[in-house]
Amino acid sequence: MTNETKNFYDAIIIGGGPAGVSAAVYIASRGYKPVILEKEEIGGTVGKVSSVTHYLSVDNCETGDSFKNKLESQLKVYNIEVLKEDVIEIDLDNLLKKVSTKSGNIYLGKTIILANGTTPRKLGISGENELRGKGVCSNPWKEGKEYAGKDIFVVGGADGAIKEAIYLAQFAKELSIIHFEDSLGTIAEFKNKLEKLENVKLYLHSRLTKINGKEKIESLEITDEKTKEVKEIKCGGAGVFVYAGATPNTEKYNKLELENGFIKVNSQMKTNIDGVFAAGDICCKDIRQVATAVSDGTIAGINAANYLKTV
Repeated sequence: MTNETKNFYDAIIIGGGPAGVSAAVYIASRGYKPVILEKEEIGGTVGKVSSVTHYLSVDNCETGDSFKNKLESQLKVYNIEVLKEDVIEIDLDNLLKKVSTKSGNIYLGKTIILANGTTPRKLGISGENELRGKGVCSNPWKEGKEYAGKDIFVVGGADGAIKEAIYLAQFAKELSIIHFEDSLGTIAEFKNKLEKLENVKLYLHSRLTKINGKEKIESLEITDEKTKEVKEIKCGGAGVFVYAGATPNTEKYNKLELENGFIKVNSQMKTNIDGVFAAGDICCKDIRQVATAVSDGTIAGINAANYLKTV
C-alpha cells in the first residue's frame, strides 16, 4: 500500500478554525470522509481571544479556549480526523487534489476546502521580534495574567483590539491604547465599557515605533503622527499586545483568483478551480466574524458534499 493510498480522503480541509470545523461537520454528516489539516490548534484565531462575543447561543463567559473545546468535542461526535500538519504545497490541477506537508506526508482528496484564515500583521519595528514571548504577546487569555500589576499596552483601535484591552485592564497597573487615528474605530458597546475603566490611557494619532529591552521590555517609543514628536515611555516588564490587522494565508494558492490577497468565491463558496472551495477570513468579504466564518463553512461543506456526488 502506498503512502498516497493511506492518506486518501473525500475532502481535505486546510485550517481548523470555525469555518474549517463547520465545513467538516457538514461533509461528515452527509456520509463522506473529511480530514482537517491544522498546523497549530483547533479554533484558529478565535481560540486565542479572551471572550467570544455576539455569537448566538454562547453565554457571556465563553472564552476562546472554551469555544475551542466545544469545536473539538463536536469533531469527536462525527469522528472527524484532525491532523497536526503544516502544508507546504498544494496541487489543484487534477481531479484528485494533492496536498504535501512539512512532515513529508501526502494527502489526496476529491475536493478541498481552504479555510486557513489569516496571520496577524506585525508592526515591523525594532524589538518586536526580539522580544516576542518576553513582553510582546499574542494571546491575552493565556498571557494577560502574567502582567498583573504592570503596564500593559494594546496597539490598535478596532473592535478586536478594544475588546482585548477591556479584558486586559483588569490586570494592568495602567492600560494604554496606541492608535494611529484621531479616534477609536470600535463599536458603541466596547467604547462604553472602556469609558468606565479608570486605569486606561489613550495615545491617539500615534504609533508604536520601537520596543527597547533584552530579556524583557524596558521602554517604548511612541511617535505622534501629527507632530512627529517621539516620546520614550519607561515601562520595565510591560506587556505589549499588537492588533495591526491581518494578511491572508494565500501565498501557496497562486492558481486561484485572488483580490488583495484574499480568495474570490461565489455564493456557493466555490473558487475558480473546480472542486476547490474556500471559507472564512481567507475569502474576499466585508465582514469577518465567528458567525460569518461558520456560515461560510456551512455553505462550503454542503456544496463540497454535493460536488462529491458528481465525481
